Amino acid sequence: MTEEGKKIETIIALLEEEAPGWDVPIVTQYADNLKGPFAILISTILSLRTKDEVTEEASRRLFAMADTPETMAALTEEEIQGAIYPVGFYRNKAKTIIEICATLIGRYHSQVPDSLDELLTLKGVGRKTANLVVTLGYGKEGICVDTHVHRISNRLGYVSTKNPDETEFALRDKLPKKYWIRYNTLMVAFGRNVCRPVSPLCSRCVIAFCCDHKGVTHSR
Repeated sequence: MTEEGKKIETIIALLEEEAPGWDVPIVTQYADNLKGPFAILISTILSLRTKDEVTEEASRRLFAMADTPETMAALTEEEIQGAIYPVGFYRNKAKTIIEICATLIGRYHSQVPDSLDELLTLKGVGRKTANLVVTLGYGKEGICVDTHVHRISNRLGYVSTKNPDETEFALRDKLPKKYWIRYNTLMVAFGRNVCRPVSPLCSRCVIAFCCDHKGVTHSR
């Protein structure tokens, strides 16, 4: 094993020891509670450009009203807007949710597809959302990259990329497949609790000794 391979194994092992004490994203909670691919898909749509605590409350309100493509498609845009407000772009997301539900009903017999390529054909579904559904909803190999994963992977010095899509493909080339599914949840929780975007908590970070600290100008 290369030195870089040993480094990422050490990083992941140490973070996994710390992870039980961290809050995890609402999408991961739905996966852990076996809510299914549809809940993961819709909650991920809601989470885009929205704080997790807002996503959590909005998801609960919406799923209390409807939790299948059929029942959700029967809601009006105004009803969905009222349920999901104040998530970011809630009006557009209400339209997107109705269109996604109609597509699932008409094209996939109300089932969420488990293929990355098919998921990417759904309105409003990008690579982050598609990978989350594939990994957390179906337990299939994939690497979901959001801003936390992109930032931390570069900060560690494990990749050198300019955007989340580049980071996903770089990780697909070098991250051992045994870590693919849980990498997102681990890095998101780490990013929210310790390795924050501004002024990360390096003094209490268990992997500070093997981090390149790329781009970090101030830490605590």
